[in-house]
Amino acid sequence: MFLVLGINHRTAPLRLRERVAFDPAQMVAALQQAHSQGHRGVAVLSTCNRTELYLDTRQSAAEALVWLAGWHEMEVEPLAAASYNHSGRAAIEHLMRVASGLDSMVLGEPQILGQLKSAYATALDAGTLSSALHRVFQHGFAAAKRIRRETAIGQNPVSVACAAVRMGRELFTDLDAKTAMLVGAGETVRLVSKHLVQQGVNRLLIFNRTQSRAQQLATQIGGAAEVEVGLLSDMPQQLHRADILISSTASQLPILGKGAVESALKKRTASGPLFMVDIAVPRDIEPEVAELPAVRLFTVDDLVSVVEQNRRSRQAAAQGANAIIAECAAHWERDVRGADRVDIVRLYRGRSASTRDAELDKAQRALSAGEPPEKVLERLASNLTKKLIHHPTTQLNRLLSEDQAGQLNTARRLLGLETAEQEAD
Repeated sequence: MFLVLGINHRTAPLRLRERVAFDPAQMVAALQQAHSQGHRGVAVLSTCNRTELYLDTRQSAAEALVWLAGWHEMEVEPLAAASYNHSGRAAIEHLMRVASGLDSMVLGEPQILGQLKSAYATALDAGTLSSALHRVFQHGFAAAKRIRRETAIGQNPVSVACAAVRMGRELFTDLDAKTAMLVGAGETVRLVSKHLVQQGVNRLLIFNRTQSRAQQLATQIGGAAEVEVGLLSDMPQQLHRADILISSTASQLPILGKGAVESALKKRTASGPLFMVDIAVPRDIEPEVAELPAVRLFTVDDLVSVVEQNRRSRQAAAQGANAIIAECAAHWERDVRGADRVDIVRLYRGRSASTRDAELDKAQRALSAGEPPEKVLERLASNLTKKLIHHPTTQLNRLLSEDQAGQLNTARRLLGLETAEQEAD
């Protein structure tokens, strides 16, 4: 069974999403521990807006929820109240909606597909991706590709990064005169830098845990803006130079507190507020920073109003995308049924062959012991017949006792009895 279990920006507040976010450094260990609980396949998607488990399993969603709560050392009840789960057709449709950006805070945002592909690759590297789960992801990726190609959902894409920059543009009319500080060097920060440059910002300060990653991002920006890079540890001392700060790291603890921001504000010579956007989950900036009068601090959840404007403009495209998802989900169901048929035939043939080999081995030993061949052959035929028809006969008797006429007709066709009756007539 394909099962999806998760929480997202619609079902859980930021403070709960922070607690359930997975540390990237521990993701492989988490996958392998979850896999050891009896699931055939496990993958985990953990972003600022959602944490989802994708499972090929015989277990229930409740059992998976217990593991998720245990991994994060929290009680099950608050997580259960904010969680959702889907299985079978509903699960694959949900995955396709996620992959195509239809379930994102910013409708149609493209970054989620890359994050989902990373989740797939991590599960593959961890050895927790079953063949069935592999097929699930391939169908999800194919659906997202079709939706991008056949609808307008991806035109003029607006991501959380773009929404953050739009808020800055509304606050400052002279973005070209402002200095922006970017904290982190991942995909989200790269997108932020792209949008900032497009909006006219030409001075960027990039701070990261490793300076080489920050330098790589600076190289990608090229000559489009004046760029300085530095280590994350030096960021608080340079904060006074910034008019805009946008942060998105994978830190599990805040990297900027109220005291450090107060110190920076005392050194600032620029007029206007310090505009700060914390896109990270868990948060990079302590919530108390918002109490400072010279600071405008926004989190992921504060971007909702900007995001909603974009969502309304993409509803028509989403309708077309939903039709594609329905078609792709039906294709997945046919694929699953095909795989099940192959498994049934393989298992039945394998069990019959094992029965044959066991009886043949007995017969060969009897012949070697000097038993008459005719007696050995008679016993071989009798034993083989009894064992091959035992299970079908048992099930036929059950159907007869339950008066299951429809299933009995199917059994006749399956066992070739309709043909035998016709020949007898």
